[in-house]
Amino acid sequence: MDNENKTQASIFLLTGLTDNTTLAIFLFIFFLLVYIVTVVSNVGLFAIVYKTSALQTPMYYFLSYLSLVDLFYSSTVVPKMISDLIAKTKAISFQGCALQFFVFATLAGTDLVLLSNMSYDRYVAICHPLHYVLIMTKKKCLYLVLNAFFLGFMQSAIQINCIFGLQFCGSNLIDHFYCDVLPLFKLSCSDISTCEMITHLCIGSFCIGSLTTILVSYIFIMFSILKINSTKGRIKAFSTCSSHLICASVFFVSVFCTYLRPSSDLFNEQDKVASIFYSVMTPMLNPLIYSLRNKEVKSAIKSTALGFKNIVHIGFLNVWDVVNGLPALKNLWKKSM
Repeated sequence: MDNENKTQASIFLLTGLTDNTTLAIFLFIFFLLVYIVTVVSNVGLFAIVYKTSALQTPMYYFLSYLSLVDLFYSSTVVPKMISDLIAKTKAISFQGCALQFFVFATLAGTDLVLLSNMSYDRYVAICHPLHYVLIMTKKKCLYLVLNAFFLGFMQSAIQINCIFGLQFCGSNLIDHFYCDVLPLFKLSCSDISTCEMITHLCIGSFCIGSLTTILVSYIFIMFSILKINSTKGRIKAFSTCSSHLICASVFFVSVFCTYLRPSSDLFNEQDKVASIFYSVMTPMLNPLIYSLRNKEVKSAIKSTALGFKNIVHIGFLNVWDVVNGLPALKNLWKKSM
């Protein structure tokens, strides 16, 4: 049958995470809390880095943008996923599906490049400490961030042009909690071989390129750390990299498990679990890991909390003074009458 005789789907239905009502309520509460923590922690970390003069370094500059990307990255998927847990119909329009995928793919690609940029920053800081300020200039950091967004946008534009140019004329049920490439391939009644190759090329080149940058950076970092004579110095040097390694590992493992594998096994329930890790849990864990394992960030958080406490305390005292002064004002008003 010719494509022009086929009816293109105008709306998609999502299977979501579960059909079990009791489990759905539990997951709704759990992921709502996760999303609240994600928003608060990422906005908080971005604000602290932006406002704290001691954190105005390239490492925290990249970290602030990673928090910003994680915030919007999570917001592209999680609110819809949460609402679908208690909704009777888990529907999304064709245009809404395309927009969700485009934004999600753009930010996921940007996230990957930012992680590789951060590994390069650690390489320069540890392997070339004397030239760090000269190499990692504000102009270069801005270029690296803009490059991350540009590359993320370009690979997403290529994928969306390919995927949503396919025909979807059969079932409109997406076996996932958001619009993703592999479940969409299962629904298409077009030949997906070319599109599948392009998608694997985009995802593969981004993942392998970013992972290679990170691995090469850390190979040089390890050699430099081993040259440090004192054990304390080695621990201190490695501690500046540990948070980044943990965040990158969680992200890459879940992405590789989902996308870069034989095409004969397109999608299953285990992939939903992997998807939850990189789309829901990672944006929450990144700021928490950096906050809990980084002395400078913890110090900035304590200073901010102390400042906020002082503001609240002063405000309370002012209100208390006003309240205590009301009787005197009342008596003065009566005398004037």
